[in-house]
Amino acid sequence: MSDDATFDKFKSCAVEVLQVPGEKVVREARFADDLDADSLDLVELVMALEETFDITVDEAELDGIETIGQAFDLIAAKL
Repeated sequence: MSDDATFDKFKSCAVEVLQVPGEKVVREARFADDLDADSLDLVELVMALEETFDITVDEAELDGIETIGQAFDLIAAKL
């Protein structure tokens, strides 16, 4: 799967879970500041991404993840 196709899949998960418009889900977007997402939203997003991409993300790996780009890179590295 290409990086763009993977990001589109990632983005549709984020839009659904975080209830934000697609145009806000860009790599530079910060979860707290730009998307108004709290830690519970982030956990729900990770669960949805694990299911969508059939991967497992350890809770410790989420430390320091503040942007869509960082989260996407984490997911993409597991594919």
